[in-house]
Amino acid sequence: MIQSEKLTNLQLEMFKVFSYDLDENQLNEIKRLIAGYFAENATKEMDRLWEDNNWGDQTMEKWSKEHLRTSYSK
Repeated sequence: MIQSEKLTNLQLEMFKVFSYDLDENQLNEIKRLIAGYFAENATKEMDRLWEDNNWGDQTMEKWSKEHLRTSYSK
């Protein structure tokens, strides 16, 4: 028997707030708003990491030259 996962607090809140049908344009706008929210938070966290670690252009240059791929043998 497969055990179902519990819904997150966000999922439960979204069910409460959006318990009615939206037209396609409204749904797309809500998706853009949610994506923008998470993108803004990710940007803030990256800015914090950048500053906390004193990263700069040289760091980016070094990262661009790294080869971190996993080698696979056949």
